[in-house]
Amino acid sequence: MATEESNDPTPVIHPSPSLPEYPEMIMSAIEALSENEGSSKLAISKHIESTYGDLPAAHLTLLSDNLDKMNQSGQLVFFKNNYMKPDQNAPPKRGRGRPPKQKVSLPAAETLVSSPRPRGRPPKPRDPLAPTPKPMTKTSSGSGRPRGRPRKWPKAIDAPISNGAPPRGRGRPPKVKPVVTPVSG
Repeated sequence: MATEESNDPTPVIHPSPSLPEYPEMIMSAIEALSENEGSSKLAISKHIESTYGDLPAAHLTLLSDNLDKMNQSGQLVFFKNNYMKPDQNAPPKRGRGRPPKQKVSLPAAETLVSSPRPRGRPPKPRDPLAPTPKPMTKTSSGSGRPRGRPRKWPKAIDAPISNGAPPRGRGRPPKVKPVVTPVSG
């Protein structure tokens, strides 16, 4: 195809050859208005219309687009619905969040000599003449008992009672109250 299609929905309208570019007209309007709090979009538009009479039909659209582009690029500052030139003494505008750490550049000689150590514990040195180790198997500690806590065996209910008392229940036993005998006299 001979024509290229653009994804931009707004048609591109170039001002007449006698008009300067929109960023130039905007900057000259802001300088001419020289308001302390900046100039509004309406004031900039009226100044451009009065200075340059022959403007395209999409003047307001072109003005809005160029003001947004100039604001994003840092040529203008948008504050309280007014556009103004950025203050030369003001620090540069920072984005949100913590700033990234500064990368320290090392001289080329140091980067070639020392390479970063790998992570983790270094492996044990191996003897090339030694036989290969066998895979690990479970070995007993020599006492004949398995490792860990012994199993809990269920209690036998039919176990003989040594002192003749019934088996005790769970928890603290109830307090025994003394028997009071009435005195007759």
